[in-house]
Amino acid sequence: MKKKTQKLLGLVMAAAVAASMLAGCSRKLSGTVATDGSTSMEKVIGALGEAFMEQNDGVTFTYNPTGSSPGIQAVQEGSCDIGLSSRALKEDEKNSGLTETILALDGIAVIVHPDNPISDLDVDTIARLYTGEITNWKDVSGNDAPVVLIGREAGSGTREGFESITDTKEKCQYRQELTSTGNVITAVAQNPDAIGYASLASLDDSVRALTVGGVAPSEETVKDGSYAIQRPFVLVTKTDAKLSEAAQAFFDFATSADAAPLINKAGAVAAN
Repeated sequence: MKKKTQKLLGLVMAAAVAASMLAGCSRKLSGTVATDGSTSMEKVIGALGEAFMEQNDGVTFTYNPTGSSPGIQAVQEGSCDIGLSSRALKEDEKNSGLTETILALDGIAVIVHPDNPISDLDVDTIARLYTGEITNWKDVSGNDAPVVLIGREAGSGTREGFESITDTKEKCQYRQELTSTGNVITAVAQNPDAIGYASLASLDDSVRALTVGGVAPSEETVKDGSYAIQRPFVLVTKTDAKLSEAAQAFFDFATSADAAPLINKAGAVAAN
């Protein structure tokens, strides 16, 4: 009788464990994942967020396109789960308790109006244009017209990357400093004498990307390093703070090999 009781108790415990495991497997992920930051990452993060919600219909994914520096600040202040930066974190930002995870690489395309006859510039000439050393397109074999310099606002990751690579930090003579990648593209598309820079992942047919030193910006040239003007797309999190279950699940998905085709299709080069 005692043996039967022990056997019955063992079966009951095994059934309880199995039921618990099944419940864990079938438990639906829920909650909100809030991201904030780089406007250049809009297509990439939008594609990832949409795919994640399709797989987890109990989760709401949000993206606030404020710019890289505001996104980093939002993580520090705890107003979002994951910050989005189109530049690497600075040492003081890392020392303040933030961690960067490179999601992808992105080319910064130098763009002109489709009617501009210029097709190629090297990095040095681009720098000379943006610092005002060259002020007329005719001096680089273009039209006899003043060069209109379009760029991003201070704090933009795209601006930080562009100025760092071209060695023009605090030297650029901008006609307009705009608050989003889309605004830069629109401004250049509306002015035949304008030049600007924008994320490769965000380009459309309204503008034309120049080759830089004879190399066109593309997934292949960014990946092999032959295109000179490129920067990382970064996920920013608090070093010592645990993400929510939903936010961690999104982070794991975004940095997995499964997400790489979505990132590549959105115009960037997946890090994994």
